[in-house]
Amino acid sequence: MRDVLPEIMRWWRSGLRFGLATVVSTFASAPRPPGAAMAVRGDEVVGSVSGGCVEGAVFDLAAEIDEPVLQRYGVTDDDAFAVGLTCGGIIDILVEPVSIETYPELGDIARSVAAHEPVAVATVVSGPGRMGARRVVWPDRSIGTLGFDRLDEAVDDDTRGMLAQGVTGIRRYGPRGERRLDDLAVFVHSFAPPPRLLVFGAIDFAAAVARLGKFLGYHVTVCDARPVFATPKRFPEADEVVVKWPHDYLASTTVDERTVICVLTHDPKFDVPLLEVALRTPAGYVGAMGSRRTHEDRLARLREAGLAEEELARLRSPIGLDLGARTPEETAVSIAAELIQLRWGGSGRPLSDTSGRIHHEAS
Repeated sequence: MRDVLPEIMRWWRSGLRFGLATVVSTFASAPRPPGAAMAVRGDEVVGSVSGGCVEGAVFDLAAEIDEPVLQRYGVTDDDAFAVGLTCGGIIDILVEPVSIETYPELGDIARSVAAHEPVAVATVVSGPGRMGARRVVWPDRSIGTLGFDRLDEAVDDDTRGMLAQGVTGIRRYGPRGERRLDDLAVFVHSFAPPPRLLVFGAIDFAAAVARLGKFLGYHVTVCDARPVFATPKRFPEADEVVVKWPHDYLASTTVDERTVICVLTHDPKFDVPLLEVALRTPAGYVGAMGSRRTHEDRLARLREAGLAEEELARLRSPIGLDLGARTPEETAVSIAAELIQLRWGGSGRPLSDTSGRIHHEAS
């Protein structure tokens, strides 16, 4: 829903009523992940739930929705192309009417998303509970109810764990929050702050990486110690440009398991002390640009600095996948490809050389 939020907030604040369709679960090769959303008001449509496969059917349903409903779409023998997914997948979509009256919490959610404050929405989507019952959960508070205190408490605990990991999906309970039962399904939509992409080295390759990183949804920071190069004008796509010694900045900023660190400085006096810090953070990805000769020299210097082999094993260098990239833009694509591969567990091979499922679960 993050992608459609600006437009639906305009409708919501204007007191307008609209239909909101959200993917809550997928099976096999579904084209959009849980959390993908489409909003419908009159002839206006924003967002997508299937990349085009079932948009027409969802539009018709959302345009006339009066009560929340969970609708399943997939391939059937007699209607595969009318309202089915030609890729062979199955998706469950929650369609609900939205207005200030039906969704009063939406303003609070939008403010948290805009402020990069973690927030999640837990909604009953099937089972003995009240369909569409909603609870909004932050790390330190909650509003709304799913019907029973014990259910609210159980969902709060699970939702905060999912929010910390940036995970969106279904959790199942008994009607009063019993964990040994699974007849009530709750969809948890996590709005975790965007993951960070820290790009070190204010060079033309960094500009391309920052541009592509922003496109992929990262909060992008470019850092370099040289003020003449590290300027917002040279990196307009970056969320922030920091003039500071890279290792000092990295030691002072927040890094978590979703953080990506790209070391493009290509200079031992910058990248060796920087990598000493980077390889001891919980960052999910640490990559460094350079030739194989540069890589071997860098490893030797890092060993002299006291880094253990298990720490050095985390370093992805030369950075990126082997695409034959030469230009800054091509190199940025190879780095982005490696990030996507690591996130979803892809093989990195041409899809035409593989078989089985195209879409992987998060690794």
